[in-house]
Amino acid sequence: MGYPEDALAEDEELLLHRHPHWKMLLLPAVTFLLATAVAGFAAGFAENKLDGSALNVVLVVVLVVWLGLVVWRCVAPFLSWKFTHFIVTDRRVLIRQGVMTHTGIDIPMGRISNVQFRHGLLDRVLRTGTLVIVSSSDDPLEFDDIPDVQRVHSLLYHQVFDAMDLHRERERDDPRGDADTGKGW
Repeated sequence: MGYPEDALAEDEELLLHRHPHWKMLLLPAVTFLLATAVAGFAAGFAENKLDGSALNVVLVVVLVVWLGLVVWRCVAPFLSWKFTHFIVTDRRVLIRQGVMTHTGIDIPMGRISNVQFRHGLLDRVLRTGTLVIVSSSDDPLEFDDIPDVQRVHSLLYHQVFDAMDLHRERERDDPRGDADTGKGW
């Protein structure tokens, strides 16, 4: 059993598991290409102008700068993307982030009072957007770069609506809330 199934309760059903939209990897990809091109140009220029130990020092410096830039601006955002999970089950919404230090938010369906989404023109073309979840008595939580945000919004809305119906049904069947005690009054 892999992630996210190992984070679920025994009878909890996984409805959706997403990483952020791939658009957040565009800038790191462009950065990688530009850094590699500049490093290649600098190494070629150094080979034409220098020789011996000076050439070796410049090539090592170019390699170290390139490697530092790639790790900082390319590998780190990729790992952030890879280790960010947006999960919807039949009972709750889970958000998990982090490689070394993990953070998480769990929002029970019964506590969600409002679900919204927004996306601009580019987000509409890429079928992504920001999902806003308002839970009772908490500030709204915004989750950026959710793939297929309209579908996720619809799924959450229906899950929240079903959870509300189930709660009303239980109250109607047992208005005092004694059903679990077996006492009747």
